[in-house]
Amino acid sequence: MSSPKNAAVRGDTRPLSGKTALVTGSSSGIGRAMAVALATAGADVHLHTRSNTRGLEEVRNELVAIGAGGVDFQFDLAEAAIDEKFVNAAWDAGPVDIWINNAGVDVLTGEVAQWSFDEKLAALWAVDVRATMSLSRLVGEKMQERGAGTIINIGWDQAEVGMEGDSGQMFAAVKAAVIAFTRSLARTLAPTVRVNCIAPGWIRTKWSGQASDYWDRRARAEALLDRWGTPEDVAAAAVFLASPAASFITAHVLPVNGGFAGTYQGPRDGTDEV
Repeated sequence: MSSPKNAAVRGDTRPLSGKTALVTGSSSGIGRAMAVALATAGADVHLHTRSNTRGLEEVRNELVAIGAGGVDFQFDLAEAAIDEKFVNAAWDAGPVDIWINNAGVDVLTGEVAQWSFDEKLAALWAVDVRATMSLSRLVGEKMQERGAGTIINIGWDQAEVGMEGDSGQMFAAVKAAVIAFTRSLARTLAPTVRVNCIAPGWIRTKWSGQASDYWDRRARAEALLDRWGTPEDVAAAAVFLASPAASFITAHVLPVNGGFAGTYQGPRDGTDEV
């Protein structure tokens, strides 16, 4: 009989069979794509949202059609008091093998886009950084006690090179913190628990639908593959990092950006601020 690792190397389409995953912020966008991809790979998937219960229901229906089980959670990750409650509630349904901290604050669309720099930064810090760190530490303890597990965080491909403008300053600071934390937590939890980070580049999400021609040109020009990425591109990376095929990978930051070609230097059209 072949081992799960050998099956993964062969290209088994369900390398996560028997595993349970949890994806925060999984009611739309990248989180939704990751939940579907994990389920397709054989995992049962717990879902999470802050307020998009309709979206969560749609994702759950999709997972049920795939044949995946799981539990749905609704928590506001900006509230530090819920961290332990959330993790304990997830484990009440059984041990979680794969925990993905995907939830983040959308400061580019909707009414939040009108907030001040300080208001946006505070919101990003509370969810993207503080919650990622707190949840990862709590989850890591439980995984260590069990003797296995993997944690995946979400960074940004330009966090370590920087990008001009208010949004660039915020995202670079916040996601660089997540990347640094990931590497340190991997050292803390090794060799029992693997901890990695995915660093997406320009991905087709809600904001991209309203992006100007300038940002469309820039997104394509900054990728060697000359296109926007998709949520499914990020999801494929998550499945790989969660799978036995990545069993010797930890403390790694995986860019999913089509190959960063360097900062776009083309003509601006007055919409050069994200």
